[in-house]
Amino acid sequence: MTQEKIAIIGGGVAAMTAALYLTEQANWQQQRQITIYQQGWRLGGKGASGRNAEKGQRIEEHGLHVWFGAYVNSFKTIETVYDKLQRPSTCALSTWQQAFTPHSFIALQEHIDQQWQTWPINFPVLAGDPANGSLDITVWDFVKMTLAWLKEWIPQVELAAGVHAKNTQLTTKKPRDKFLLQHFHQQIHALVADNSAAWRTFTDDIQNLNQDITSTPSLLVEKLNYFVQSSNTLLPQLTEKKDSLVIWYIVRKLKRWLSQEIIELLHDNAQLRRIYICADLAIAMLVGLIKDKVYRDGFAVINKYDFRQWLLKNGANKQYSVDSAPVRGFYDLVFAYPQGDFTKPNVEAGVAALAMLRIALCYRGGVMWKMQAGMGDVIFAPLYELLKQRGVKFEFFHQLQQLTPGVDSKGQHCVESVLLQQQVSLNTCAEYQPLVDVKNLPCWPSEPLYQQINSAEAELLQQHNINLESFWSDWPARYKAHFGTELETKTLQFNEDFDRLILGVSVASLEHVCPQLLAIDANFAAQAEKVRTVATQASQLWLTKTDQQLGWQYMPPSEEGPILSSFSEPFDTWAAMQNLVEKEQWPLNNAPQNIAYFCSAFPCKEYPPQSEHTFPATAKAQVKENLTQLVTTNMQPLWPLAYNNNAFDWSVLYADNTTGHARLDQQYWRVNVDPSERYVLSVTGSSQYRLATDGTQFSNLLITGDWIKTGVNAGCVEAAVMAGMQTARTLCGYPQHISGEDAF
Repeated sequence: MTQEKIAIIGGGVAAMTAALYLTEQANWQQQRQITIYQQGWRLGGKGASGRNAEKGQRIEEHGLHVWFGAYVNSFKTIETVYDKLQRPSTCALSTWQQAFTPHSFIALQEHIDQQWQTWPINFPVLAGDPANGSLDITVWDFVKMTLAWLKEWIPQVELAAGVHAKNTQLTTKKPRDKFLLQHFHQQIHALVADNSAAWRTFTDDIQNLNQDITSTPSLLVEKLNYFVQSSNTLLPQLTEKKDSLVIWYIVRKLKRWLSQEIIELLHDNAQLRRIYICADLAIAMLVGLIKDKVYRDGFAVINKYDFRQWLLKNGANKQYSVDSAPVRGFYDLVFAYPQGDFTKPNVEAGVAALAMLRIALCYRGGVMWKMQAGMGDVIFAPLYELLKQRGVKFEFFHQLQQLTPGVDSKGQHCVESVLLQQQVSLNTCAEYQPLVDVKNLPCWPSEPLYQQINSAEAELLQQHNINLESFWSDWPARYKAHFGTELETKTLQFNEDFDRLILGVSVASLEHVCPQLLAIDANFAAQAEKVRTVATQASQLWLTKTDQQLGWQYMPPSEEGPILSSFSEPFDTWAAMQNLVEKEQWPLNNAPQNIAYFCSAFPCKEYPPQSEHTFPATAKAQVKENLTQLVTTNMQPLWPLAYNNNAFDWSVLYADNTTGHARLDQQYWRVNVDPSERYVLSVTGSSQYRLATDGTQFSNLLITGDWIKTGVNAGCVEAAVMAGMQTARTLCGYPQHISGEDAF
């Protein structure tokens, strides 16, 4: 049997997921050879992390990485990796349960009367393994789950209304509306065991349609939950249309009641305001799911709207809900600010609504799960180890330069050749060994292991502080000036070196690495143009005090530090990561007490040509200015005890042999401007341009990443994993099922 030769370009989540599933079948080596080509010294793409050997083997990330409990495919994949790898018990993270812990405490920031107020949220811990969850749920399932939450919120609002002598009686007068309530009653009366006066009055009024029908908000929302759970309702082609009108009418009636009776109570009552926001957003989403016929046509039908625009269109309150902390927090989560312009948020309504509903309603365990080391350590090191065991070949220090099109034996367009630049030559070792051991855990270092590289090249790399992962690196020029020759290249030829090519680079790289392909394939070109990306910025602070010692006031029963968002720019998101101190290698008698991670979008309207080698340094300098603003000013509402007379106490920052502002220099910050590092956006109307993994005109090319067509269509780990699974399935038929891929 002839082996199919598969070349994979890139080592990010999607590419590595594809490699994993391509090697899941017991006889895979009889059918295919797999080689992964990766620039630089590590896998991970924008999920790569490194260990800084000079600074306590500290973890240095591209940004904040947490997984949601609704990442069904991601957890299935990583659990497969740990289960198959069978690390020894002496390894610091030998099982996936050690590598991830559930996290339930989220905080959102509200800006009220020119002051920041913290909205702490403790999500309930739900039984179960995220890998055993499902994203294959219908819009009606979302309607049912959202109504279940409304059943919790509306009675609380009604109780507050009664305390303030507000009206809690609802009246239905119009004949059409009364007939809807009659249908509603017919569908549920046999299911309801309720002897309350309110239910008896409602029933009596239903039976006499000549008079008005009276009800209460709590009654309607409670009985509506019976209605949607009944086996007699929501039956396609039978009662679905009438049933949807019932839901639409009742939730709109609840909305009118909230607007008439509750609005004026919100300003001075934070608890009521937050319940109102949740209820109002839920009602707007329910109205939109029904009115825009999402239940019939799928979430793609509303991607022509920005999410805020769609909420407003469906009645969400602009003052309190449309720009509320939960909405702003979601935009922050997906960096939904094209060009990093925080005044112009933009995300597709279908993508956003689906993601928010899945995150809140489909999780298992914790709503989030924290990795117990760097993402490179937890995800990409075990992936690398398992794939190496299985016989996958890795070629590090191979940077993609160009894909060249051709025509195959059937006259179809194909990728004829792949040009790679060999960034370094190795010394006596035949194969680069990329991992280092940190406290019994295989990890990726934060820089190449220079002892494995040709000594003259290694010296030159270190002398000029060359970043082999940078698009703007001047390494080729430095190399030529020093050695008098060009860096070596390697050309992979179709039918000789590869039969199928998996392109796992980011969408922002396409214009640079395959312009000739884009010129041939208009749909591929449209995807490269319309599926946009944004630069991001990230920083990490090592601290001498705990969150409580810094003045953070919210300690949940779980004693978790917060993951906080919807905060002020330039860094809108903070995660307390004290749990990682023990995974680093600090002196026993002089270790930091705490770690804080920050991230947000990075304002950048244009990216200069590759020849402007100073661009990354200039952008990174701006991140340092932003970080200075963060600690000297912005964090005071969250860390009041870190300030003396409004001046930041620099001793809060962990550092060696220095004082004052200079302690900031020993922290970590980065800017992600490289095409391979930018975050994939879902701007309004862009999902329609996403192609499937085999959607280009090139017969031997498969594209993969969180930028292709999946059941998520947003920049995140789950989308990348689904893309990798789809790529593998196209090649080998496995995995057959990918949870949630048909949502659009």
